[in-house]
Amino acid sequence: MGVPFPVGLRALHHPIYHRKVMKLLHNTAAALCCSLILTAMPALAVEYALPAANSRLVGENTEYVVPAEEAGQPLEAVAAKFQLGLTNMLEANPKADPLLLQAGEKLIVPHQLILPDAPREGIVLNVAEMRLYYYPKGKKVVQVLPIGIGQLGTDTPENWVTSVQRKKAGPTWTPTAKMHAEYAARGETLPAVWPAGPDNPMGLFALYIGKMYAIHGTNAQFGIGLRVSHGCVRLRNDDIEYLFKQVPVGTRVQFINQPIKASVEPDGNRYLEVHQPLSRSEEEFNSSLPAPLPMTPAVTRFLAHADSDSQLVKQALEQRSGMPIAINR
Repeated sequence: MGVPFPVGLRALHHPIYHRKVMKLLHNTAAALCCSLILTAMPALAVEYALPAANSRLVGENTEYVVPAEEAGQPLEAVAAKFQLGLTNMLEANPKADPLLLQAGEKLIVPHQLILPDAPREGIVLNVAEMRLYYYPKGKKVVQVLPIGIGQLGTDTPENWVTSVQRKKAGPTWTPTAKMHAEYAARGETLPAVWPAGPDNPMGLFALYIGKMYAIHGTNAQFGIGLRVSHGCVRLRNDDIEYLFKQVPVGTRVQFINQPIKASVEPDGNRYLEVHQPLSRSEEEFNSSLPAPLPMTPAVTRFLAHADSDSQLVKQALEQRSGMPIAINR
């Protein structure tokens, strides 16, 4: 389930980001929460018209120029405004300061994406890109929401197909014995059952998808697009309320881990979207080197195809911008 804020440094799984910045994020998290309450704007899911079955590229990237009145705010404020996770914004804008926006700063808003290689049905959660895809039954659209996922060691499931088994407004939270021990080691005490309410780490709404897991809200205003939970899927409160009202019990839910997505579009253009993969060990997490990218047979064939430009492929794999890149020769 979720955990009370603030979170540890494992929230950001990207070793490419300077550790000093990560420490600042941790130390100033509570202050950022207060700031974001004033600046983050509620919004509904980003909705895309479904392309043809032989197409997976949707949306367009845009540029956002930070206005003077938003100078000094954290990058999370822009991420929330455009329905993105912090990691989505950092991948697309690796030079951006996650703590302090500058007036006139130009940011890419990464709303173009390749749909996951999964059935267009129910809910699909790609933990690698920290996005939730919802395909409403009977509608030719897909709605996309950013998520927070499990910390290293309490990972969110992968390669799992389940369903929404029940829904609850005003969920309670029952910490496990391990969670009690973790908090006791820090000199903190957790209640046996955390009562429902705005201070509950699960927020105000929950979709239960198994005995141990749920898609739920949060009692924080920071942590979406990060590794912050004990394994559950976390959404901003407006987002989980929207999803709670839209998704019926029995809806199919699929967890996948696809840091590399590729598509050959009907016009012959080839696109590659690469995200930083999740760290798998303490050694990998603490390394200054990028985590190795897993290569499926389908991705390997796509990259080796005669129509793929090897230099453009190399750049996309190195940059890991989280945005579709054209790689045609």
